[in-house]
Amino acid sequence: MSGATRVRQAALGDFAVRPRMLLITALALPIGALGALAAWALLRLIGLTTNLVFFWRWDTTLVAPGSGPHPWWLILGAPIVGGLIVGMMARYGSEKIRGHGMPEAIEAILIGGSIVQPKVAALKPISAAVSIGTGGPFGAEGPIIMTGGALGSMLAQLVHLSADERKTLLVAGAAAGMAATFNSPLAAILLAVELLLFEWRPRSFVPTVAAVAVGTVVRGFLLGDAPVFPVDATGLHLTPAIEVFAVAAGLTGGLLAIAATWLVYRAEDAFQKLPVHWMWWPAIGGLIIGLGGLVEPRALGVGYDVIDELLTGRATLSLILGILVVKTLIWSLSLGSGTSGGVLAPVFMIGGALGALEGTIFPAAIPGFWAMCGLAAVVGGVMRSPLTGVVFTLELTHAWGALLPLVIASTSAYALSVLLLKRSVLTEKIARRNLHLTREYSTDPLETFFVREVMTPLSHPASATADAECVRSSDTLRAVAYRFAETGKSSAAVVDETGAVIGRIDVQDLLHARRHDLTEEHRRSRILLAARSRNGRNAPGAGA
Repeated sequence: MSGATRVRQAALGDFAVRPRMLLITALALPIGALGALAAWALLRLIGLTTNLVFFWRWDTTLVAPGSGPHPWWLILGAPIVGGLIVGMMARYGSEKIRGHGMPEAIEAILIGGSIVQPKVAALKPISAAVSIGTGGPFGAEGPIIMTGGALGSMLAQLVHLSADERKTLLVAGAAAGMAATFNSPLAAILLAVELLLFEWRPRSFVPTVAAVAVGTVVRGFLLGDAPVFPVDATGLHLTPAIEVFAVAAGLTGGLLAIAATWLVYRAEDAFQKLPVHWMWWPAIGGLIIGLGGLVEPRALGVGYDVIDELLTGRATLSLILGILVVKTLIWSLSLGSGTSGGVLAPVFMIGGALGALEGTIFPAAIPGFWAMCGLAAVVGGVMRSPLTGVVFTLELTHAWGALLPLVIASTSAYALSVLLLKRSVLTEKIARRNLHLTREYSTDPLETFFVREVMTPLSHPASATADAECVRSSDTLRAVAYRFAETGKSSAAVVDETGAVIGRIDVQDLLHARRHDLTEEHRRSRILLAARSRNGRNAPGAGA
């Protein structure tokens, strides 16, 4: 095979991703429906467990444990029993059900080839229903992410796919479940991009959006298509003072996010030091939950009713303070026990409570406005996902006019979290499993240079031998790096469009792009003053 023929075949590879993308998108459509069904089933299962434990009735309606009077022994004992059941399920079923869902999904993507065991898909929602239904102050979204991701992974394992393609279907199922839980398709897509995909490429973005779209449509049939926490934004008038105070809301939200993250991992460290098997830790966490429930019963459970009161401005000061203190403590401390439950709903509640408290002294807007800012800020700080925090708040409330202050608050919290905290509540858990994860995305410098810019040219074009490793002069350095990695070669002949050899490229030449990237990042200069100084020296009569 001639060098020119091999070059032409390599060019055809640029289009190979397109039919694969369409195939993965087609597979993502039923996964989106399955993700929505999983979300509906888990919410019903949580409702059933809560009704059985706290109200002694058979009903699947989602209800808050603290919405009615209960004997003290039930409030104290139910979370302990629930934690014990979860611990036993984790020990004798699958340890993968421990945790709040997203780090487990990330770990499966990073080192597990995006392979999730079928028993995790079955045990995760059951353990979450037990944990939340017995009073655990957690959200349903983390387990739904893991369950939806498991369903996507299982379908992917039935088909001849690569690890990247399995990852796409895992994330598609997770995002579809998230979108169905909160009726928030755009936030679910952003969450997938910011936290799970580790790339922004058509091959993964298009199938994920397809799954989310199907999941949202199916959600409309199962749970309705109204906003989860509708806010009446009539009369919202933004002033410069409100925008300034949005910065303050963001900074305080960032501080709360840092404190909550710190508490989660100090609690995890404390549990690690206990002289008992980890199976018992969720029960000990349940004791913390029960004690907090005696102080503020409405801090128990998933808390959608409390979030609604905070975002619509109907929460009393005593409820705001109780949630801000008790919910933060019992959620942070019990999550460190390794029980099963999500982080988003508690973060919504804690952030909303902080904002509602600030709303008592900040400039008046609409009822619940500052609770919305607090929610966006704490999500941006805890999850390190500022755009997701903004879009979640808007899709939950449909208060679209609040966009700018939400962006300000969420970004301020994100900036403070980045400055003061090394890792987020998600990436810290990954780091503690001896894995490295970066959430910062930039253009690969190898993608910005062509072979012709770094190659060693030949004085006279030559013909390529049949077995020569060839690359095109118009290839990017990234394509060459992949070619070297695939073939094990460290050099290649460079050919032009006619197949004539015009140069040579070695693996060392690839460092040109990295050196340029380092220069762009670290070399600093004062351009305008330097130019003025040069012009002054070159002016007629200068130095006379």
